[in-house]
Amino acid sequence: QVQLVESGGGLVQAGGSLRLSCAASGRTFGRDTMGWFRQAPGKERDFVAAIYWSTGKTYYADSVKGRFTISRDNAKNTVYLQMNSLQSEDTAVYYCAADLSTDYIRLNRYAYDYWGQGTQVTVSS
Repeated sequence: QVQLVESGGGLVQAGGSLRLSCAASGRTFGRDTMGWFRQAPGKERDFVAAIYWSTGKTYYADSVKGRFTISRDNAKNTVYLQMNSLQSEDTAVYYCAADLSTDYIRLNRYAYDYWGQGTQVTVSS
């Protein structure tokens, strides 16, 4: 059973930065994808970024490209989301998710098998 625990959310001013962490347990990751999604009040849960564990290949939503960076630490079994130049539109609950035993990065949230509990990110303008 895979468990994902997010941390690092909080309140930040527009233009600031935050780093989210997702600590994973219960599996040695390989041909798996780890993703970050976000959900603002009254909106759908949207794809933000993902990383294919074995190769480190990444993919980003257009809205965060150039501002956010996803990375992973094999030794710590942890995925990070570095968020820079934050804007009020980035305010949401951010979720870490795992898509297991896949050959490529998928963007559809329904492809992901396990989810963390979410961490709130609030950007004040």
